[in-house]
Amino acid sequence: MSREQLDRATSLPELGSDDTGCAVLHVDMDAFFAAVELRDRPELIGRPVIIGRSNGRGVVVSATYEARAASVHSAMPMGRAMRSCPNAVIIEPSRGKYTEASAQVMTILNEVSAKVDAVSIDEAFLDVSGALRTFGSPAVIAAHIRARMASELRLPCSVGVAAVTMVAKIASTLAKPDGMLVVPVADTVAFLHSLPVGRLWGVGQKSVRALDSIGVTTVAELASIPQARLAHTIGKSAAARLQALAAGQELRPIAGPTAEKSISSERTFDVDLDPHDPVDAGKLETAVRAECETVAARLRQAHLTASTVTVKVRFEDFRTLDRSHTLAAPVDSSHLVAAAAKPLLTQALARGQHVRLVGVRCSGLAPADSTGHQLTFDDAAEAKSTAEVVMDEVVARFGPQAVRRASLIKGNQENS
Repeated sequence: MSREQLDRATSLPELGSDDTGCAVLHVDMDAFFAAVELRDRPELIGRPVIIGRSNGRGVVVSATYEARAASVHSAMPMGRAMRSCPNAVIIEPSRGKYTEASAQVMTILNEVSAKVDAVSIDEAFLDVSGALRTFGSPAVIAAHIRARMASELRLPCSVGVAAVTMVAKIASTLAKPDGMLVVPVADTVAFLHSLPVGRLWGVGQKSVRALDSIGVTTVAELASIPQARLAHTIGKSAAARLQALAAGQELRPIAGPTAEKSISSERTFDVDLDPHDPVDAGKLETAVRAECETVAARLRQAHLTASTVTVKVRFEDFRTLDRSHTLAAPVDSSHLVAAAAKPLLTQALARGQHVRLVGVRCSGLAPADSTGHQLTFDDAAEAKSTAEVVMDEVVARFGPQAVRRASLIKGNQENS
């Protein structure tokens, strides 16, 4: 059952309005990337809009609810989305615009609560127990957040209010679009038991089928089945965890902001590239160098270093390979990231298949001031690192097109 089918299948019990003890809010921006684009193009409000590449490559980044009515959804291949909704307006994604809007969203949330757990670019959990004296009850705080998003950012959001993070997340989903749902403490278990079992965290399609095989399709049925029988089907730890969730137990307390685990960037090519063709091979190398530039710049912007570099390659048959290398010392320099990435790309391309996508990921992150800078004993390498800092300053002041590496420009010219 798809997420949209789950939405339609959910028949909620009558819920009260008491928000006492419901200190967990889940704020989810509605069709975020599409909503950001519609701020600049208000004439498209009410029309089906898909954010993705107009050439049909890649996947749907976001879609308005009008496009979703035509069965378009995020991560759907763009070609299929365009066939499902042929009258949709296609807008090319603008990564920097979404990052800026996300920062504005998180600023508002952090002004409300000191405990904000941003789980993605467009959603976050808040513990508002420390904000009640300042702003009022949880429901009042949720309304305050929605009003600020609308008036200051011109962006809609939905908010779930509950005593448990998972319940708040489910509530915000059911409140969409542009709504709010409060699940009182006393109604938490009844609310959960009314849901299809696929609503619970960690229950995917495979688990849904396994549970269905023993007659479990709802959370109420999951809660009532003997745990030993459930464990025989999905394993002991999974059985205990799911029955705890079905009972409304908190398994994911809000701890506030967490450090990034990795930074990545990738690109999908307009046409699949042949690694055996010299021109295409040059395009692949140039693309990986450019992704190294992007990732390293983001490392420096966040004052982080990375100890592991990974190259991702997706082939024409959609199979994906990752190749990783752990460095002797942490880095934040694009030329050192690129030096690690180059042999990894060579390894990945050994399959000889045409390539659809390449990406670079840096992980093993640590604050730059806690690791020091990598020692190279190489004047040229030191000069490159200094040049990158200067480039960062120029880009910050004049924008990303103000300065580019000559090697990337040359690579693009040779491969065009």
